[in-house]
Amino acid sequence: MKQIKAASLITAIKTPFNAKGDIDFNTYDQLVAQQVKAGVDGIVVGGTTGEGHLLTWEEHLILIAHSVHKHGKDLLIIGNTGSNNTREAIKATQHGFATGMDAALQINPYYGRSSFAGVSAHFEKVLDIGPAFIYNVPGRTGQDLTPDLIEPLSKHKNFIGVKECAGNDRIAYYEARGIACWSGNDDQCAVGRHQHGSHGVISVTSNIVPGLMRKLMDTPNEALDTRMQPLMNWLFCEPNPIAINTTLMMTAAVAPIFRMPYKALTKAQREEGLALLAELSQDERVGEQLNLMTDEEFKYSY
Repeated sequence: MKQIKAASLITAIKTPFNAKGDIDFNTYDQLVAQQVKAGVDGIVVGGTTGEGHLLTWEEHLILIAHSVHKHGKDLLIIGNTGSNNTREAIKATQHGFATGMDAALQINPYYGRSSFAGVSAHFEKVLDIGPAFIYNVPGRTGQDLTPDLIEPLSKHKNFIGVKECAGNDRIAYYEARGIACWSGNDDQCAVGRHQHGSHGVISVTSNIVPGLMRKLMDTPNEALDTRMQPLMNWLFCEPNPIAINTTLMMTAAVAPIFRMPYKALTKAQREEGLALLAELSQDERVGEQLNLMTDEEFKYSY
């Protein structure tokens, strides 16, 4: 638990796909190697950015097991084993810990939402299995996990902390009460870390610039934060992970293959991103090329 709480930069790692639409494990390992090289502390496997919601549970759990086997010695492996179905969340979390993951990422039941009593009981069940981050992302779940729910849960022995998307005021509130928080908003994470006391960030942007995100978490650097804001904002011009997927394809870090229902950014959006990526040196970004690409170059699987 102490090692997990010391992790200030955790990347919500991208899941790449091959020409058949299956997980491309070789490319995945190359992406993770770039994270290790940059000094990232851990990865979330099969999160929203990793398109866990588009993977079968078999694929999802195989990817967690693969990550533990190949990269567990270098990184904390956090498996996104949450679900809006308590039975599925329990089963997936049990399997994830059986393969050796260090912690789970757990979300409150979405779409078919429950009462706070039901949400609390859901989290108690999965926390009983092993160490877990609670993920609060009201924009996706439609339900804010407020302090009156989180504070009682924080007393559970397996509660690590919160990946919090409700802003830095909420993070500061929790941290003042000894509840560990990681920012879920890249554009707010530097201020959250150095002015509001957050433990760090679980980041999308670090997929493409892990070294810069490492610097941003390690030391107050207003100039670097200002420099990175346009890129961070552009990476969320469409629902995540559309832009980070497109970005890693434009830098040739992954094959240009989407799983539907995701589709590539438009040409106009890619042109905006290309200009931002061109401001980075090659050793600052993941991927050895930089191409606008044509619409026809992107392929789609399901």
